[in-house]
Amino acid sequence: MAELETVEIEPGASIELGIIWLHGLGADGHDFEPVARELDLPFGARFVFPHAPVRPVTINGGMPMRAWYDILALGPGGPEDEAGIRRSADAVRELIVREIDRGLSRDRIVLAGFSQGGAIALYTATREVEPLAGAIALSTYLPVAANLQSEAKAASRATPFLMAHGSLDPLIDISFVPLSRDLLLAAGYQVAWRSYRIEHGVSPEEIRDIGGWLAGLKVVA
Repeated sequence: MAELETVEIEPGASIELGIIWLHGLGADGHDFEPVARELDLPFGARFVFPHAPVRPVTINGGMPMRAWYDILALGPGGPEDEAGIRRSADAVRELIVREIDRGLSRDRIVLAGFSQGGAIALYTATREVEPLAGAIALSTYLPVAANLQSEAKAASRATPFLMAHGSLDPLIDISFVPLSRDLLLAAGYQVAWRSYRIEHGVSPEEIRDIGGWLAGLKVVA
């Protein structure tokens, strides 16, 4: 996969944290730009919003759109585009390395994502050889869950995770998401959980909670 194009927001102050935020299916890197400004963080953070490549998506009739991987079916137990998931995770790792080259250590980098982007954030963060500052997964699930025990890196268990979901989500059922959360907990991960009475999106309350969670990370205390 070619290097991902990105949208970036630089802070006016010194950079304490780098946040790589992955959009959902069919969106692009501009999707969460407004959220970056609404988080009201008490420190300087660089936001990096990559654009997923355009590809055909099976569940949408093969229509080409920005997607981190093909979606073959919805719900647990269905076939998954494991090769596409791995390619996107590799591309995200290149962005992590780029942040390191720009002066941030891994423990000052947060990987975040919404929906399909959140799935890539979970997949990538659990396979990092060193802990990240944190990982945020919104309205999503852990892909290729059966491989977690064999592929997860021991050091990644020191990364704090935040998972949040809408209880009225018509796309990713609320009963499905806790399966991923519980699998991560059983594997030794630190997972903070939030649920909101919303559909497939984010709410002002959720944004405030994300900002508070980021502000509480030890690396920026």
